[in-house]
Amino acid sequence: MKGLFLTFEGPEGSGKTTQAQRLIEKLEQRGIRTLYSREPGGTPTGEAIRAILQYDRAGESIEPEAETLLFAASRAQLVRRIIRPALARGIWVICDRYADSTTAYQGFGRGLPVGQINAIHHFTIGDTIPDRTFLLDLDVATGFARLVARHSGGGSPPDRMEREEWAFHERVRVGYLELARAEPERFRVIDAGAEADVVAARIWENLSDVLP
Repeated sequence: MKGLFLTFEGPEGSGKTTQAQRLIEKLEQRGIRTLYSREPGGTPTGEAIRAILQYDRAGESIEPEAETLLFAASRAQLVRRIIRPALARGIWVICDRYADSTTAYQGFGRGLPVGQINAIHHFTIGDTIPDRTFLLDLDVATGFARLVARHSGGGSPPDRMEREEWAFHERVRVGYLELARAEPERFRVIDAGAEADVVAARIWENLSDVLP
């Protein structure tokens, strides 16, 4: 049987990576084969693009249109090299961000036409649409407080998106919620302001209808 494709979306600091890894642990305990990936990245080409997009590896500011196409290029590689082959082998793919991130960040956040971004999605991912998307919703103030705590611990400095102005991140959150309202059959909105154990339990509950 074909594997399921699950994605995690949400604003900065919402805990996507943590919750994706926790879900993988529970799925594997249940005997379900899983594969974790992330965006941008997931392939050698994608990781090279990630260095440009997140960590200013090119050494110059990136125009919104170029930024959008770089994300799309990384995603096109990931879909064809990793996601589709894994799903065909019956593996459940859990991806930390996917096409909805581009719509939220570059469409709603940057103000690029969402219709044009959707056309890019059609070209780059085709019918490889998530079976379920967990939107970890979090207010911007809480997200930024978490980022400050994370980076003050001696980890990596804030990336390009994390350095964007507050208003940008407010627009991103609004965009995500609009996407969720438009596709309630795919999205599950989870309050990411709760304790991590509570969030994990709610995610698991919202997956119960598709678990073998």
